[in-house]
Amino acid sequence: MAAAQGLLVKRYGLVDVGDGFELLRTVSQQCNVKLHTLADAVVRVPAPDADARVWFPGRRRYSPPRLPGLMLDPGSRGSQGSVLKAVLHRMLSITQTSMGNVQLMDGNRLHLARHTGLNTYFTEFFAFVDAPTTSCAQAAAEHRQITVRDVASAELFDEASRYAILQAGSRAAHSVPLTNGRGAVLGMVSSHHERPLTAFTTAQLAALQQTGTDVGRWLSWHWNTVVLDALERLHTTATRRPH
Repeated sequence: MAAAQGLLVKRYGLVDVGDGFELLRTVSQQCNVKLHTLADAVVRVPAPDADARVWFPGRRRYSPPRLPGLMLDPGSRGSQGSVLKAVLHRMLSITQTSMGNVQLMDGNRLHLARHTGLNTYFTEFFAFVDAPTTSCAQAAAEHRQITVRDVASAELFDEASRYAILQAGSRAAHSVPLTNGRGAVLGMVSSHHERPLTAFTTAQLAALQQTGTDVGRWLSWHWNTVVLDALERLHTTATRRPH
């Protein structure tokens, strides 16, 4: 956040970082984009040309991709919050459990974006994941589904991560990468289970794989459409401010 505020001050000649934060907050609310997502985009996306009227000249916009299998109201296909809620519901329906979470890629780490059935200790401990000692991190690194049949004995966890999972009442977990059309991991959806797992059926794994691909493509659309729209709005707002 601080990096984005400082960049905006320098780029648009704002008075101070407080003005930078206010600009981010205002556009975040107007465009229904999470504040940290918008700040991350300001830092990551190449700057507009000097004195450019628009940030992305000639950019084409597309309708959101279809999400078969997800329970979505017709008017909510463009809402990230609605899609993350729906994919978590889909995950838990397929894996038959009541505990789970969705994470989104935030640079080189996973950021907890939505959860259900998991306590505060778990959600605070796993607010950001950048170490390889979790099933979600392994699934992201290997671009494939990972099943942890018994958290208590699985070798991939460090002891702090193992404790955080067990104390939440989870003895097993399954993680599914959310991948775009080029195979890049944009997020992760995971289920947690009260008892050790045996195995999922081929049909279950295929349904989870398809869901991960569908939602990953949607996340790619959201970044390239909704988030870039927000950057465009930010640029327009900043260049019209009196100096």
